Amino acid sequence: MKAPLTFLTVCTSLVLPFAVSAQSADVAYCKKLSAVYRAYNEGNDPPTAIAVALSKCNTGAAASIPVLEKALTDDGIKLPKKM
Repeated sequence: MKAPLTFLTVCTSLVLPFAVSAQSADVAYCKKLSAVYRAYNEGNDPPTAIAVALSKCNTGAAASIPVLEKALTDDGIKLPKKM
């Protein structure tokens, strides 16, 4: 019984840094997308779905990224490079 617990602990300690790194990369990319969207739509109120995506880059970047990418590409704006 002790071996599976030790294995699980070791696996978790190896995988966790990669998961955190991926999340922070998503947040950084989401913030880039937000900055580009705001620059091109300065002074205009965004539709609700986009406003939600803009406000949730820190907490829900994975869900916000596709919304912002679609909004930018629909407007013919080139997407920034991912990190």
